[in-house]
Amino acid sequence: MPARSSRRSTGLGRLRTVEGWEREEGVPTPLGATWVESEQAWNFALYSRHATGVTLLLYDPREPARPVYELRLDPLRNKSGRIWHGFVRRSDAPAARHYAFRVAGPFEPARGHRFDPEKILLDPFATAVHFPPGFSREAARRSGANDGRAPLAVLPEREPEVSVHPPPPRHTHDAVVYELHVRGFTTHASSGVAPARRGTFLGLVDKIPYLKELGVSVVELLPVHQFDPQEGNYWGYMTLSFFAPHQGYAINDGSAEFREMVDAFHAAGIEVWLDVVYNHTCEGDETGPTYSWRGDPGGRYVNDSGCGNTVRCAHPAARALVLRSLRHWARAGVDGFRFDLASVLARDVQGRVQNEDAVTIGEVSALAAMLDVRVVAEAWDVGAYLLGRAYPGVEWLQWNGQFRDDVRGFVRGDPGTVGALMRRLYGSDDLFPDGPGDVYRPYQSVNFVTAHDGFCLYDLVSYHEKRNQANGHGNRDGSDGNLSWNCGWEGEDGVPAEVLTLRKRQVKNFFCLLMLSNGTPMFCAGDEFLHTQRGNNNPYNQDNETTWIDWSRLERNRDVHRFFQRLIAFRKARASIGRSRYWREDVRWYGAAGPVDLGPESRTLAYRLSGGRFAEGDLYVLINAFWEPVPFRIQEGTPRDWHRIVDTSRPSPEDVIDPAAESPLDSLRYVVEPRSVVVLGTKV
Repeated sequence: MPARSSRRSTGLGRLRTVEGWEREEGVPTPLGATWVESEQAWNFALYSRHATGVTLLLYDPREPARPVYELRLDPLRNKSGRIWHGFVRRSDAPAARHYAFRVAGPFEPARGHRFDPEKILLDPFATAVHFPPGFSREAARRSGANDGRAPLAVLPEREPEVSVHPPPPRHTHDAVVYELHVRGFTTHASSGVAPARRGTFLGLVDKIPYLKELGVSVVELLPVHQFDPQEGNYWGYMTLSFFAPHQGYAINDGSAEFREMVDAFHAAGIEVWLDVVYNHTCEGDETGPTYSWRGDPGGRYVNDSGCGNTVRCAHPAARALVLRSLRHWARAGVDGFRFDLASVLARDVQGRVQNEDAVTIGEVSALAAMLDVRVVAEAWDVGAYLLGRAYPGVEWLQWNGQFRDDVRGFVRGDPGTVGALMRRLYGSDDLFPDGPGDVYRPYQSVNFVTAHDGFCLYDLVSYHEKRNQANGHGNRDGSDGNLSWNCGWEGEDGVPAEVLTLRKRQVKNFFCLLMLSNGTPMFCAGDEFLHTQRGNNNPYNQDNETTWIDWSRLERNRDVHRFFQRLIAFRKARASIGRSRYWREDVRWYGAAGPVDLGPESRTLAYRLSGGRFAEGDLYVLINAFWEPVPFRIQEGTPRDWHRIVDTSRPSPEDVIDPAAESPLDSLRYVVEPRSVVVLGTKV
C-alpha cells in the first residue's frame, strides 16, 4: 500500500482574492466566518432559504449582552442566491472577538417556520464556541430575546495554516478498534492522570503508553463535537457545533489540543476515528431551544433519530455542512468517521429511504475517497434497518449488530445458534456478499459484542435485567433485549467466587470469539478489566462514577487484562484471521467428533483454518457453549502437530500460553470444559 500524504490544515477555507465590490458586499463562499489577512477583515456568509432579514452582531468578550458592532445585511447588496454575506474590517470593531446573528422571517409553525428576530443565533459553521457566564438553554427555548445568554461564535484570528506531517498509520488485518469516551476514560482519580488533564484530549495523550501496551490500533472516540453543556447528555450525541471541539474536553485551546492528541496517537501508530452525529441536533423537537437551525415542513418535526428532530441530510445546505465538517476534521488529522444513525443519510428530502443512489451517502463516499479516510455506518435509524447490502454505501464499513446478537446468544447457550456463529466467524458473507454484482469484503463488518449503547461486557455476564432507574425514565429507557446471562447471581454485590470465575470465563469466551472472527473487531474501553456500569445499559446522562472508568479494577483483574492483551497480539500476528477476502477453501468445519451438528440442541463447533497462504501455522478451534464438559476429537493431523494456544477454562497464565512454553498435545482427544473455547495451532 503506498504511503499516504498528509492532509493537515487548521481551517475550513480561505478567500484567495478580494475584488473591489467584495470589500463592500462580502462573498457567499466559504460559509461561516473567514479571516482575510491581506484586508485585515472578516467575510461572513450564512445560508437561509426563508429569512427576510439578517443582522450580523460582533461582541467584545467583556460585554456578551451588547454587540459592539452591528451590520444589517441588505438583500440587494449582501445576498447571493440563498446566502447572506458581509465584509467587516477589524478597524470597525477592534475589540470584537465573538459574533452571532439575528434572523427575521415568518413565524408559521404549521408550515415549519419558527423565526424569532429577537433570538441570538450561532453560526452553524463556527469553528469555536464561547459560552458567556449567563448562558441558558432555557432562555433559548423560550420566545423572545436571549442576549447575554446565547452561545457565541469565536471570530477566527488568522488564515488557515497548512503544515506537513508524516503520513498517519493505516491498519488492515491488524486493525483492532477501541471505543472510548474522552471524559470518562481519564476523569476518575484512579486514572493516574494529573488533575488538570483528567477528562481531556491531553489526558488521552497520557494514556497512550497503556493503549500501546494493550495493543489496540484504532481509537474510536465518542462524539467530540461541541454539544450543549446544559442538555444533560454525557455521551455527546446532542451536537451544537459540527466544527468546534467540545470545550469540556480542553484545558485551554480545544482545537490545538485536539490536534496535539491526534499527532500523539499517530506517532504511536494508532488511528483516530470520530463518532459523528449529523442526523439530529441538540435543539430537539418543536419545544426545544433555538440555537442555529429550526424549521421542517409539516409543523411537527420528523423524528427518525428518536432524539426529537432529524436533519434533512439530502438538502443541499445540509449536505454542504456535512461535507465541510468532515473535511475540517480530516484536515485536523482524523483517520475515520463512524456515522451515528447512518440510515438517516440514506433518506431523500421527503424522508424516503433510498437503497440506491442516496445523494448524501454518495457525496460522503466520494469525499472519503479523496481524503483517504474510512467511513463507518451504524446502518439504522428509528424507521430503517439497512445492515449489510441494504445500505447504499457499498464501500462503507458497518457496525454489525447481527454479529453482536448471534455471538451473545451462542455464548449464553441459546439453542439453535451454531449455524449463526459459523456465519459470524466466517465474516458475515450473508450480509456482505462478495458477488455477484457489488463485491463486499469481510473487513467491512465491524464486529462487536459491546458498544457504548448497551451493557458493557462485565455487566453482560452479571445482570439479567437492566438497572436504569438513575436515568430518570422509570427504567423504561434502554433495550430490554440484551441477550445477557448473570451466571447465576444478579449484580455485583456479594458475588460468590465460583460465579466470578464463571463470569471471567464468559468474558474471555466473548473476546476470544471476537478476536477469531473475520472482520474488523471492536470492543469498549474498560472491558479488558471488567469495567461495570452496575447494570445501566443506557447511561447517556450519567456523568459520574457509573460511566467513568475505574482504573483500580485493572489491578483487581490483571488476569483478564492479560488475556485481552495476549489475544490482541495473537490476532494482529495472524493475517490469516482478518482477511480482505472470505476464508473459503482455507476453512473446514467440524463438530465435536464428526460433522457439524446444526440441530437445535447443539452447542459445539470446531474448525480448522489454514494459514499456509500467509506463511503462518494452521489453527484448530474447539468451542463448547454447553454447561457440561464435551470430549472433542481433533479430526486432522497427529497429536504432535498441535500445541495449545488458548483454553479459556484454565486459570491465568495457563489460559493463554506463552509461545516459549507451548508443547505438543499427547492425544487427538481434548476434553473441552463447560462454556469454554480452545485454540490449537501448528508451527510453521
